[in-house]
Amino acid sequence: MKNLLKKIDEGQAIEYISEFRTMTMVLVSLEFHKTAWMLHFCHLIQEAVSYISTVIETVGGQLIRILTFEKSCMFFCVFGLPGDKKPDECAHALDCSFSIFSFCWENLAEIKLVSISVTNGPVFCGMVGAVARHEYTVIGPKVSLVARMITAYPGLVSCDEVTYLKSKLPAYNFKKLPEKMMKNISNPGQMYEYLGHRRCIMFGKRHLARERNKNYPLLDREKELEAFRMAQEGCLHEKKGQAVLYEGGKGYGKSQLLAEINFLVQKEGHRVLPLKLKEADSKQCFYAIQTLMAIFFEIDMCPACYRQECLHKQLHGMVEEPLHCLFNDLFFVKFPLSFKVSHMDDLSRQRKIKACFFQVLQEAVRETPLIFLIDEAQHMDAASWEFLGTLLSSVPIIIVMTLTSTFNLCSWAQHFLQSPQAVLVPISKLAVNSLLRMACWELKVVSIPQELQIYFLHRCFGNPLYCEVLCQDLLSKDVLLFCDLQKEEEENSKWETLSANAMKSTMYSISPASPGEDQELHVCTVKDNVTLDSVLLPPLLKEIAVNQLDQLTPEEQLLIKCAAVIGHSFHIDLLQHLLPGWDRHKLLKVLGALVDTHVFHWCKKSQELPAKPVFVPPSIKIIEQTKEKKKKSDAGYPLKLGEELSLQQPEVLEFGVPLLREAARELWPKAQQIALHLECACFLQDWACRCGSCHGGDFVPFHRFAICSTKSSSGTSRFCSYKNTGSVLTPVITDKLQLPSPEDSFQFQTKPSRSHEAFPSRHCRTEEEFLDQVNRKLAQSSPEKDVLTWKPCQCEEILKLVLSPLTQHCLVIGETTCAFYYLLEAAAASLDLADNYMAFFYLKKASGLLGRPSAFSFFKKHKVKISQFEEATFCSLRSEVCFNMGQITVAKKLARQALRLLKRNFPWTWFGVLFQTLLEKYWHSCSLDQPPDNTSENKKKLAVLLQKAHCLSLLWQLYNVEATGSSRRFACLAALMQKNSAEEFANEAQVVSTYVALSQFSQNMGDWEKWLHCEQMAIQKSSLCWFSREGLLATAQLMQALAYTKLCLGRLDFSIRLGFKAQEISRYLRKPSLENLVLSVLFRSAFLKKRFDLCIHVLETQWALISQGHDVLGLACFYSACLDLLLYGKGWLCRPFGECLHFIQHYEHSCVLTSQSNVMLGVHSSLAMWFARHSQWNPFVHHFSKARQLVKRTNASLFGSHGFVRFLECHVLMLQKMPEGVFVHMPPETHSQTLKYFQEFFSRCVTCPVYHQWVSELKDSVMRECGKRESLSLTDTCFTRIWIEGQFLEENNSFEANLGVQRFDRVADAKETKDEEEIQECTC
Repeated sequence: MKNLLKKIDEGQAIEYISEFRTMTMVLVSLEFHKTAWMLHFCHLIQEAVSYISTVIETVGGQLIRILTFEKSCMFFCVFGLPGDKKPDECAHALDCSFSIFSFCWENLAEIKLVSISVTNGPVFCGMVGAVARHEYTVIGPKVSLVARMITAYPGLVSCDEVTYLKSKLPAYNFKKLPEKMMKNISNPGQMYEYLGHRRCIMFGKRHLARERNKNYPLLDREKELEAFRMAQEGCLHEKKGQAVLYEGGKGYGKSQLLAEINFLVQKEGHRVLPLKLKEADSKQCFYAIQTLMAIFFEIDMCPACYRQECLHKQLHGMVEEPLHCLFNDLFFVKFPLSFKVSHMDDLSRQRKIKACFFQVLQEAVRETPLIFLIDEAQHMDAASWEFLGTLLSSVPIIIVMTLTSTFNLCSWAQHFLQSPQAVLVPISKLAVNSLLRMACWELKVVSIPQELQIYFLHRCFGNPLYCEVLCQDLLSKDVLLFCDLQKEEEENSKWETLSANAMKSTMYSISPASPGEDQELHVCTVKDNVTLDSVLLPPLLKEIAVNQLDQLTPEEQLLIKCAAVIGHSFHIDLLQHLLPGWDRHKLLKVLGALVDTHVFHWCKKSQELPAKPVFVPPSIKIIEQTKEKKKKSDAGYPLKLGEELSLQQPEVLEFGVPLLREAARELWPKAQQIALHLECACFLQDWACRCGSCHGGDFVPFHRFAICSTKSSSGTSRFCSYKNTGSVLTPVITDKLQLPSPEDSFQFQTKPSRSHEAFPSRHCRTEEEFLDQVNRKLAQSSPEKDVLTWKPCQCEEILKLVLSPLTQHCLVIGETTCAFYYLLEAAAASLDLADNYMAFFYLKKASGLLGRPSAFSFFKKHKVKISQFEEATFCSLRSEVCFNMGQITVAKKLARQALRLLKRNFPWTWFGVLFQTLLEKYWHSCSLDQPPDNTSENKKKLAVLLQKAHCLSLLWQLYNVEATGSSRRFACLAALMQKNSAEEFANEAQVVSTYVALSQFSQNMGDWEKWLHCEQMAIQKSSLCWFSREGLLATAQLMQALAYTKLCLGRLDFSIRLGFKAQEISRYLRKPSLENLVLSVLFRSAFLKKRFDLCIHVLETQWALISQGHDVLGLACFYSACLDLLLYGKGWLCRPFGECLHFIQHYEHSCVLTSQSNVMLGVHSSLAMWFARHSQWNPFVHHFSKARQLVKRTNASLFGSHGFVRFLECHVLMLQKMPEGVFVHMPPETHSQTLKYFQEFFSRCVTCPVYHQWVSELKDSVMRECGKRESLSLTDTCFTRIWIEGQFLEENNSFEANLGVQRFDRVADAKETKDEEEIQECTC
């Protein structure tokens, strides 16, 4: 009990000592004759105690209780107490039990009966009883079973089936026992009698630990196989023995590597002798060589009666007949003893045996190369190491071994390793991509969801065995759902059935293990009611991790157990908060030791929590006792995250050892675990807000103000608090601990600050003035005023280190109301960071808290009581997620539902649209309310307004996807309602963002006047947006919109300048979705400018951005741009055509892409043009037909206009090729049909004149064709001439002049030269 006493001496809390772990129990029962004297009886007990303690303590056992009766005594021993866990625990317990059994019978006089029982299983070990008489003991069903087995099987060493299986001892050491009834034990299982180690007359058999996996190839082992190849070539060419030793930890794939080598060399015709050793084999002298030579002589598999005859045939001609009897004892045969051998002593016989083996092997390698494969070579005996060392230097043989460590090897093994012909090759862990690929192949899918990737990465750390066991465990527990990837997606009408669609909306990059044309491709998702973080480890892996944990000191064990409750990543201040009585010096000392042993590692500085949040929202108010406790603890050591510490490293750490966190967390009893989760929640809730760079606030704007009524409701969340009694786990009064209070001070820029006075009050009148103003602001040299010298956004770290763990803490302690609040915050943060899948993940969790909806709306009753605003926010967030997934129908439904909950109905019919439009135009301006004087009420109203505007923005985007007259009316109404809502905002940044969105909508609708008007309004109101991060984001959005506008108008140089500046700001703000949009505009401007080097630069930047975010739509835009380069890039190449085609073929049925008609029109038209250039007319017709179906569903947006142009090119080409009879299975196209498409383009795409002259040239070519009927090669003549000679791709000021747009300033030639120079600076 040394570890327990040490923990108590160090001042560890009593609650921290208790654990729930798997252990092995041994109960020894001694019965004495009644004639024994009491004094003699005491001496016998003392003798037994001394022997039992000595035997079990050497292998990690402890004698924890002695029970004496009248003439009998019981000793209760436990293997695997905290700090004493050892590998092969069950085998050690059985060996000790049999040793004790033999000792008691042989050495204790007056003994009448000795009975020993052994069981293994999960038990509670810790302090029990009243405080005045605490007792450390072990409690559990297996403890009861071990006591019942003593009476059921007297006079034996008995064990249960679990112990029998875990011991991995040979079956001939056990004997099955008959089943017997036991009191209060319903199903004890099969029982066994342990007979001790009995030497069986046999040697080992040929086998390896693993067989080669035929389902998928070996991963990341090229270097290891290359080492074997070099040794093989050296042996064959130089005729010298070679040895390759692979060293690696348990589960690193050493046995799998040997199986692969075995397969490869047998395929080449080499002779292989495989052998796997066990720990017990190291105690038998010459066992490894004995078995290898038995395999060589092929007597290991033959029956015993034929063994001598078979061996005689093998030795004939190579070993003299009189020497055959040397092998009698070695191979269990009975050759007659010869006169020559009878006169040899033992040493001479051993030398002669080795000489015979050398002679036989020397003859064998002359015919066929010979290879020894030895798995687990660390268990090889010293005599075998000595033989192999001599063999390596005398016979040209290849020896391949695997071992876990070289530290504890014998001297002969060390001598073998130092041989110049031996090479030690360390086996590294699998790379991240290889591990995920292996997980996919084990699950037989091509992609796994993001939460499942995190599950494998945090538990495996590159260990293939752990990955394999975890995959099998998940399959056995039935927690995964599988769906066909190639099945065409259909739109869903219910949120609850979107898991598979969410998985398909993310990109995958893992090819099937065995590719085939007709092979079905599947993806998997996690079932809705399953939380992967709560899935228990498989027993095999848990035992491995607990063994590692018990090798550490008690202080290190306690620290790891507390860190395990926090999460995979944790801040040291929170860790110190969970460790009572630990000062900062002690914490850093223990952490330093764990970092040195790679148990933990420091995270990058980008993952630190913000030094000082703008506000501290007490979302869970702690009662006075807890506040006093914190004040006292603050006096002893700091607990604030913002304090500067004398640390060179960051203050966030991560676990660096696989399975350790999960195993340590499972050791906590449930009550203590819940209490620790509560402490974590109370600590983290003060940091659940935006970072200081974003000026604080909720991720759902003004979330806490909108739910202030929840504070007084009966459904308020309740947290337990704890008093300071040396432990944070002693419960006291339970008090209401509410959701975030609205009384906190926010620093939102709802009103201009004093710093606004320094800013020019006049509004910008032109885009040039706006850009110059932005450049001046960004170029300020003063660090206090320079916008981009602010601390970078840390909201991503807040999501990872605060919000995500906080939701889990709240769920564990049963605080579902708080959990729902933080799940909404986490989902909003994920959407803000352009991570749509994780937003879906958090919202799916929130759906599980509310329960499944009733079929009847009047029966709807949620499990968790939430405010109407939160329910509306829940619908709004789900609508945005569905829109990003291409689920248009359910997204509309949820957006309407959110508006209804916010008391802002949206009509369903055309008459309702007409009536609502009249109201919005003429009555809304008269009905604007004055903002209330109450700041809290004002912010509550602003929260509702922002949600309304967001829902309306979603609605017009959703209806804008459908290019029908009805959808156009609904979209226009939604945009008008959003504009009216924006007029009620007190926040200029929100107003600017709204006008930017409305200008984009007007451009898509082809409304030239409203497009430019909304853009001008946004420019005018942008002057007051520079004094917050929110305003900077609005400015970046406006610059993107202006770059888009200049591109549509043909002012390409100015568009590029605006685009690069917008990209600079969006990258600083960490807005990947905005940056991706900016890059798309930049590419199109550079492409039309024929700046193909700049196009490549932009595309590579875009690839680095979207390849990390699993954005299918972004990838479609990227590959569409790559196809443009392939068609007209004059030899410039970013991605090969095969990669582009492969992506489209796998994702064209995705709901994400089927809802994006504008993008897909360009993609299919470009593919058709590529096939036309290569005279592949069948695939041309296929993609052209798809493009023709999409034309009617596009709008006047940039992507829609671009796709329309590509379609017109294909149509003209098809018209010219029609007389040649190329298109047999298509109806003939007429010139009038083609001209109708041109007319439709000019009428629809009026707001994208950059393509007008190009299309005019195409139309003229059709008109000439119509007059002359000449069959020209359009691909070689017309398109090429238009592309090379067309001056419409240069800056063209006539566009705006012809259309009567006078507010755009003209740019002189000198200005154009300056633009070119600035573009060059941007790309450098």
